[in-house]
Amino acid sequence: MKLKRIVWTIIIVMLITASLGVAFTRNRAPKAVSDSKWLMGTLVEMRVFGPRSALDGAFKRIEEIDKAMSRTAEDSHVYNINQKAGQSWVSVDKDTLHVIQTAIEYARLTDGLYDPSIGPLVEIWGIGTEQAKIPQPEAIQKAQSLIDYQAIKVDTKGRRVKLERSEMALDLGGIAKGYGADAATEFLRSKGVQSAFLNLGGNVYVVGGKPDGSPWRIGIQDPEGARGTHIAILEVKDTSIVTSGPYERYFLEDGTRYHHILDPTTGFPAESGLVSVTIVSPSSLTADALSTGVFVLGKEKGLALLESLDNVEGILITCDHQIYATSGLKGRLLSVAKGFDLHE
Repeated sequence: MKLKRIVWTIIIVMLITASLGVAFTRNRAPKAVSDSKWLMGTLVEMRVFGPRSALDGAFKRIEEIDKAMSRTAEDSHVYNINQKAGQSWVSVDKDTLHVIQTAIEYARLTDGLYDPSIGPLVEIWGIGTEQAKIPQPEAIQKAQSLIDYQAIKVDTKGRRVKLERSEMALDLGGIAKGYGADAATEFLRSKGVQSAFLNLGGNVYVVGGKPDGSPWRIGIQDPEGARGTHIAILEVKDTSIVTSGPYERYFLEDGTRYHHILDPTTGFPAESGLVSVTIVSPSSLTADALSTGVFVLGKEKGLALLESLDNVEGILITCDHQIYATSGLKGRLLSVAKGFDLHE
């Protein structure tokens, strides 16, 4: 009897210890810290399950990238490159050099339909500003003649960049936000953060899963619906989801919508039969560039390109509400909205 009481006492103590351990572990689970700031021409929102210092550091990384790569800020590297187009080399930081080199690679990959030297065309359209207008044909032709990614020269060893012709201009708006998301995510991971949600104006990056281990559920924006209405849900961990469409920045004239995704070959907003392109990739830099390039390429060429790449998936929505997903997303799109047909 005495031995039996001792055994039961040991068992009870072990159970109490185990329950206290579980409670202690739960109490130590990181709390969420959140904030939002206007950076890179958009609202940047972050929710981080970790220390406030990690959140602040991630915002600081995005601020550094914004300061270096802004087309309009007079102390940025990109501004200086554009000012000295056709004249001289400009020294840049490692971030800017890497983004420009990557932008050139994706320009080659998309046959120039994504082109970081599209600055002159972006400038004359002014979409997203109070000066937005349809440019004169002569202005469009001149701007088109200045778009040439092969005329962007990069001196990797000297960390310098030069535009070969006068009046050329870089615009990294189609890729810099992706790099910002990657850099902020890398910083968070370096500080031990295992769960976080970042949204840079449509460039979403999720670190790990939710704190309980479940995947994040990311809605794919309905291109014709109000903000926050979704055509489908995607469950993901440790990846970036970037969506491009004509519904974010545009102006109307005589009943026609002119959006910000410009086609270098026509000089006008792209008319590819698509209303939305979503790219899923561990690299937000990759996803950002491809979301623009694939939108201009159109459904058939865009899907073919995505299927040829590693670690890249895509969701393309056409004007007639057809949804096309790459093979790696087969069976992963949930809750497809009524009125849309899914092709996998």
